[in-house]
Amino acid sequence: MELHRYIDHTLLKPNALESEIIALCEEAKQYHFASVCVNPCNVALVKKTLAGSDVMTCSVVAFPFGTQTTAVKCAETEQALQDGADEIDMVINIGKLLEGNIDYVEKEIAALAALCHTKNAHLKVIVETCYLSEKNIADVCAAVEQAGADFIKTSTGYGSRGASLDDILLFKKYLKKDTKIKASGGIRSREDALKYIEAGCARIGTSSGIKIIEAAK
Repeated sequence: MELHRYIDHTLLKPNALESEIIALCEEAKQYHFASVCVNPCNVALVKKTLAGSDVMTCSVVAFPFGTQTTAVKCAETEQALQDGADEIDMVINIGKLLEGNIDYVEKEIAALAALCHTKNAHLKVIVETCYLSEKNIADVCAAVEQAGADFIKTSTGYGSRGASLDDILLFKKYLKKDTKIKASGGIRSREDALKYIEAGCARIGTSSGIKIIEAAK
């Protein structure tokens, strides 16, 4: 297993410096991670620093709360794609999901998916499982698939908890198509990463990617 190719090497702290972002990219190139995941303001820098490598550029959108309007999320996505993002990790409007407005959630995801796919980019949909019941997860899995997103993702890392294996089992239970799964939030060891991959995750979001890979040595 090429464990490094499952990892999105991530730095989303609000106080991240340009020098730290560049160092993150250099690490990602050294370890051949799947992507570098950063806030939108750093996308152009990441794309430039990763040029010529096999590492993708990933931007979060509406991070970490997902409470922006759909128009703002679309504008943020368009800017990130213009700056060179290969992947977008967007946060849904969690409140709309919890109150049962699935149509709103689905249409918003579909709008961002259309923008991404026009540029041959992937869309990952962060649903923040810490706030969701099983019924909410069933509903959002259907919305994500109906809207045409590429991934469903557990967490921002800013909620009341990160990912859990139970989240992945519920995703597997309710996903009916070939939508991929990304686990993120609190995954800091090789053992944890392998558990999530074995459970069915195609991608792991973590700031501990080097520690995870070096543990094998």
